[in-house]
Parts: sequence; C-alpha cells; structure tokens
Amino acid sequence: MDLTVFLAVLFAAVCHAGWNAAIKTGLDPLSSTVLITSGAGIVSFALMPFAGLPPAAAWPWVAASIVIHLFYFAGLAEAYQTGDLGQVYPLARGAAPLMTATATTLLLGEHLGPAGWLGIVTLALGVLLLSLRGGSGLTVDRRAVGFALFTALTICLYSIVDGIGGRTAIDPHPYTLAWFAGNGVVMAVYFLIRRGTMPIVPMLRNWPVGLFGGSLQLLSYGIAIWAMTLAPIALVAALRETSVLFGAAIAIVFLKEPLRPARILAAFMIVCGLVLIRVS
Repeated sequence: MDLTVFLAVLFAAVCHAGWNAAIKTGLDPLSSTVLITSGAGIVSFALMPFAGLPPAAAWPWVAASIVIHLFYFAGLAEAYQTGDLGQVYPLARGAAPLMTATATTLLLGEHLGPAGWLGIVTLALGVLLLSLRGGSGLTVDRRAVGFALFTALTICLYSIVDGIGGRTAIDPHPYTLAWFAGNGVVMAVYFLIRRGTMPIVPMLRNWPVGLFGGSLQLLSYGIAIWAMTLAPIALVAALRETSVLFGAAIAIVFLKEPLRPARILAAFMIVCGLVLIRVS
C-alpha cells in the first residue's frame, strides 16, 4: 500500500476513535449518535456548494449507503447501551475486516497477496482480543455482542458500497458530502420517530459536541472513501480498524476502563498486522 494512503487512513482511524468516544459521554448513546451525525450533516451541507454534487451514476450508491448506515448507527447505539466502549467498539470493528476481505474477493475480484491476507487476519484477531474482559474468566454481554456483530455486518456492507460509490463518482469528495448530508437528515427523522421532540432541548445544549464529533466523523470517513478509490477496499477497511487502539486508549485514560494483559497482547498483534498490510 502507498505510504501516503497508509498514513492518511491511520489518521482517519484516530478521528474515528474520537467521535466514537464522544458517543459514550454526556447523553444516551442514541441521542449522542444523532447529535454527531446531524453535526456531520450540517458541515456537509455547508461544504457542498464548493464541492458540487456527485454524478448521477453515483446516487444509487449514496442512497444504498444511507440505508445501510441507518442500521449501522442503530445497532451501534444499542450495543453501547449495554456494553462498555472497550468491549463493543473492538468487537464491532474486529469482525468486519474478515467479512469485507472475503466479500471483495468473491464479488469484486480484489485479490490480496499472502501478506495482505495475513495482515488482515492478524489485525482482526488482535481487535477481537481487545473485546474480551479479563478476570477469573473471560466473559461477554450477549446482548451487546449480538448488536456489535450486527454492526460488523453493516460495516462490511457499507465499506463495499462506498468503495464502489466513490470509484463511480470519480471524485470522492462530492460523493462523501452528499452521503453525509443525506445521512444527517435520515438519522434526525429516525430519532424523531423513536423519541419525539422532548430530548431535543438537552441535545441542543451539547451542540459543540455534535459539531466537533460530526467534523471528526466526516473527516475520518471522507479519508477512507478517498483511500478506497486508490487501494483495495479490504486493505483500507482493515487499516481503519486500528482505531480500536486509540479507542482503547481513550477508554482507559478518560473513561477509566481497566488495562489488562490481553489488551497489551492485542495491541502487539494489531501492530504486526499493520506492518504486513503496509508491505503487501
């Protein structure tokens, strides 16, 4: 993988961990999620006059991605409702690279070399290891795990859809802004249907979190879509999951979740996977 693309996706991973951590603070997970997606939508609407609109051929991919992301955000919010960040976040992100690599190989013919496959598998196992809880026995919350795995499936689906959509649009930036603008509207409508208007006032008090988290979300996924136009979708999707390292650090330092030996081993495995992906 090209060094510039490699480093850009790593930076995107930092941004991704940042907005996911914002979901876990302040409001309930669904309200925080909608606040951040609305912030991303507002920023996207403001930037669209400068970037323009994607070509007509890309709009079906925009629409498909918006629908998939609705299920993604709903599953993620429900997972965070019952599980801690250090468990849900790695599990949701860890299962996705293996699904994506398999799907892109079978459906798109993106053949990865031995180093690429080994890197994806090593990184994914390291990410999954981060989701285990220590103690006398390794346990998981079944409901949180179920929603986390459902979220992983949606990650696989939207990675493929947006990879194809970004390539179809030729210039991925208008595609990205159109998607975020539409997603912000859809998520706001979804929230009003589920919760009504009562929670809006406390959400508005947290508007700086929404704009900041939304900007991180837009920057993070915008870089990923751009990268998927230049590199295999599976490698970019796997590389994004290094965000779990930054997510784990945030969980330990700011959310006071415990540091366990398993997390140290997982970090080493993820770094090994990174090296293999870089040289593939």
